[in-house]
Amino acid sequence: MNLKEFAKTIGMSQTTVSRALSGYPEVKAETRARILKLAQEHGYHPNRAAAGLATGHSGAVGIVLRESNRFDPNITEFLTGLGSRLESRQVDILITVASREGELAAYQRLAASKRVDAVILHTPTVNDPRMAFLKGLGMPFVLHGRGAEDGGYPWIDIDNFGAIHRATAYLAGLGHRRIAMINGVNGDLFAEHRDQGYRKAMKECGLPLLNDLVTFGQFTDDVGYRAMQDFLSQKDPPTAVLAGSMMTALGVMRAVRSAGLLLGRDISLIAHDDVLHYLNADNMVPTVSTTRSSIREAGARVGDILLQLVGGRDVSSHGEVWPVELVLRESTAPPPES
Repeated sequence: MNLKEFAKTIGMSQTTVSRALSGYPEVKAETRARILKLAQEHGYHPNRAAAGLATGHSGAVGIVLRESNRFDPNITEFLTGLGSRLESRQVDILITVASREGELAAYQRLAASKRVDAVILHTPTVNDPRMAFLKGLGMPFVLHGRGAEDGGYPWIDIDNFGAIHRATAYLAGLGHRRIAMINGVNGDLFAEHRDQGYRKAMKECGLPLLNDLVTFGQFTDDVGYRAMQDFLSQKDPPTAVLAGSMMTALGVMRAVRSAGLLLGRDISLIAHDDVLHYLNADNMVPTVSTTRSSIREAGARVGDILLQLVGGRDVSSHGEVWPVELVLRESTAPPPES
């Protein structure tokens, strides 16, 4: 069934059907939803090549992932949310893998190939060159991470500063004086914001800022395990730890057990990412206190903004900061008595 036949079958004009399936913003939401539903019922799938020639759209968006040794398990959750949102408009995701040094070249290839209508940027770094580079190429993009207030591009992020500031202050309120943090990769902007939140809370609570209580690294079990071993080997070890992810927290828990200590009694722990379906903090022993923000919902929201961007809406000044919830469980308690 071609476009003409499908439009005749549902009693609508070819123009309306084509614009609805291509995501044009002037088509009413209820009309678009009805056409998408009818297309599914009748098994109609638009010819992407023909639609691209007619609309100038490729029907795909791109994302460049850094090579495998830097992948975060959260990318699966993010892509699930993004993909579910884009699938409703029959928009594909083109994934490219590149090293950090090869990222700009990868974006340049995507722009030159015209295989995507826009790209998703993620994990911005301090003084990140990619935003200006893509603007120079004329490639539309949405940033998942903190952007500049007047940067001229859309972005969404969670309140990394506020999440760690609140968690640190809570532990200090329980009586902890030596609070360690296992942060993300040094230079990533979210890790910078978390470090600022930690330091501000420590200062406000009158606690010393000690470099031997802060470490940076990838979100892996191994990094968490080795960092916690280093903390516990100190003459005056911390009584509480902030872990940058649930993967890092797994390593922390393993190191605590290996040292013959009990989590929630000898050591308190708060981890970030309480939304991974394969790592449920409620099912751990003990249950783990967390800061919570859904990466899957963030992916879906990025998809919403991408569809608006590709559909022709001006979202260049759009920015969102999502609050982060603190969920308290058994892994946090006052410090043990001396």
